[in-house]
Amino acid sequence: MSAGMDQRAAPILEFDPAPTALIEPSMVVRHREGVPFAAVVCFFAEVVQEVCGEGRAELLLTLGMESPCALFALDVGGRRRVAVVHAGIGAPMVTTIVEELIALGCGAFVACGGAGAVVPDLVLGHVVVPDRALRDEGTSYHYLPAAREIEADPRDVAVAVAVLERNGVPHTVGKTWSTDAPFRETPAKVARRRAEGCVTVEMEAAALLAVARHRKVRFAQYLYAGDDVSGETWDHRSWQRWSSRRALFDLALEAALEL
Repeated sequence: MSAGMDQRAAPILEFDPAPTALIEPSMVVRHREGVPFAAVVCFFAEVVQEVCGEGRAELLLTLGMESPCALFALDVGGRRRVAVVHAGIGAPMVTTIVEELIALGCGAFVACGGAGAVVPDLVLGHVVVPDRALRDEGTSYHYLPAAREIEADPRDVAVAVAVLERNGVPHTVGKTWSTDAPFRETPAKVARRRAEGCVTVEMEAAALLAVARHRKVRFAQYLYAGDDVSGETWDHRSWQRWSSRRALFDLALEAALEL
C-alpha cells in the first residue's frame, strides 16, 4: 500500500499514482499501422451493424478478452477513415476496449449512446453533451484520485457542441450521473442527483473521461435522452427504438474527425 493511504478506507479509495501498471494495454495489443486516429465508440449495436456490417467497412481486428468485439475502419467522405467499435455496456468493459484502441494508435474519441432522463423536461431523443460526470461508479477511481465529479476538457466539449450547432441539432450541455448499478437508481438517489445538477444517468461517462485524462487523449460524448427516471414511476418510452440513433452516430463521426 502506498505511503499515506488510509488502511481503513474502502479499497476503491486507494488510488495509486504509479504511471504504469503490471499489465499495460501495449502488452495486449501493439500499435498498428492503418488504425485511424479518430474513433467512435458506439453503444448502438444495430447501428454499427448497419454501417459497418457485411463488408461496408474494413474489419481490422477483434478486441477484448472474453467478450470480443469487432474493430472496423469506416471510410468517411472517401478520403478519411474513422475507427468504429461497439464496446458493450458498463465502464469496466468499455474502458478496457478504449485502452486497447489507444495502444493501437487511436487518440481522439467520441462516444455516442443513450441515457436516462433525470429531469422531467428532457424529452425523448434530446441530445446532451456531458461537460462533467458524477463519479458513482468504480472504474474512474483507478485512474484518478477520489473526487465527486470529473470535468470534461472544455476544448472537446466545444468541438462536440459546434458540430451540433452546425447541423441545427437542439442540445443541452450539462452534468451526467455515471453509475454501475441501473437497478439501484432509487427515487431518493435520483432526487439527490437532480438537486445537484445532473440531467442524465448512464454507466460510462465518468470512467471514459478519467481514461482520456490519464492517457492524454481527446474525448467527447453524445448522449440522447432515453427512458425517464425523473418521476414516481419509470417510463421506458421505448427508448431503444428511437428512430434517430443512426443520425447521432453520424454526428459522432463528424465530431471525431474534428477532434
